[in-house]
Amino acid sequence: MKTAIIYSFNTTKSRKAAEKIIEAFGKDKIAVVNAEEITAEEFLSYDFLILSLPTWFDGELPNYWDEFVPALEDLDLKGKTFGLYGLGDQKGYPENFGDALGIMAEILEHAKGKLIGFTSTKGYEFESSKAIRQNQFVGLLLDQENQAKLSAKRIKDWVTQLQREI
Repeated sequence: MKTAIIYSFNTTKSRKAAEKIIEAFGKDKIAVVNAEEITAEEFLSYDFLILSLPTWFDGELPNYWDEFVPALEDLDLKGKTFGLYGLGDQKGYPENFGDALGIMAEILEHAKGKLIGFTSTKGYEFESSKAIRQNQFVGLLLDQENQAKLSAKRIKDWVTQLQREI
């Protein structure tokens, strides 16, 4: 299965999380792609894609994903599997914690993509999130502002889960 992790190389926290995911997944088992340079053709060349989706401002996708959404909406993602991870601030933005995951999840599923790697909402405190389905997040949510000490274990557990589910 051809696998890629896609994140912005110009970020700090998302990049550090990506590096931990790559290490846990196995460096030789995953391609690393800059989200700011991805093309539809390259996107479609992978079977399993791990997407980094930090939530910006008041519950928005980062601009580099937002710019790619029109291309995504035109793709048929049947047969493609996705694991989503993102960063949010549950205390600073409790009313839209991790919304970027939920926004992207809807886009991918509408294009017939399959999501895996849902995680528990336990241990988080926030008001609402578009990233929740049936009392679970649609991927891994990390809060480096308030729970940085929990991230390493959350990443390790999530990667193990992804490897079981793919």
